[in-house]
Amino acid sequence: MTVSPHSVRDVMTHTAVTVGRNSGYKRIVELMERSEVSAVPVLEGEGRVVGIVSEADLLLKEEQRDDDPAGSVEPSTERAKASGVTAEDLMSSPAVTVHADATIAEAARIMARRQVKRLPVVDQVGMLEGVVSRTDLLKVFLRPDEEIAGEIHDTVLAEIPAAAGVNASVTDGVVTLGGSLQERSLIPLLARAVRAVEGTVDIRVDLSAHPTRNDG
Repeated sequence: MTVSPHSVRDVMTHTAVTVGRNSGYKRIVELMERSEVSAVPVLEGEGRVVGIVSEADLLLKEEQRDDDPAGSVEPSTERAKASGVTAEDLMSSPAVTVHADATIAEAARIMARRQVKRLPVVDQVGMLEGVVSRTDLLKVFLRPDEEIAGEIHDTVLAEIPAAAGVNASVTDGVVTLGGSLQERSLIPLLARAVRAVEGTVDIRVDLSAHPTRNDG
């Protein structure tokens, strides 16, 4: 049985498109266009991530093209980026990053909270190890149904003796828990454990109460 890809390391892209602090605006646009990425990490030295340049950073130049700098009382970060010509001028720093051993769920939460589409993956000292994107995180939903079902049986149901009468079937990522379960109070526990299996889209519960044995 293949176990779920639980960490960022399992789905990240190891070969990342990067730029240095002095990389020019046009060069960055060309790299992103050719590589079909929405952001590039900015590196210095042996590969330490010092920032990231995104499409949003680059588009500020176009968004503020008609603005009158003289009409502003104080210079803004956006205006400074709009006038930038190198990665150092344009980048957001410090970059929002993630570690390779972070769970896929943790990476998804960081992306949602910080409103970014890609995260540089760094080691403990900030050296680049790869990049993970929203598309990478969605790869877990491409797992075959039989693989998901196998993991549920081997790592969830097998670990709960009271669930011996429960079976799991999977169709298009939707898990149906069928069979019998005497302890109905275990249903929330089972559902939570099944939902933690990567690739699970949703859960349906179709369990009957196990008849109580009468020895009399």
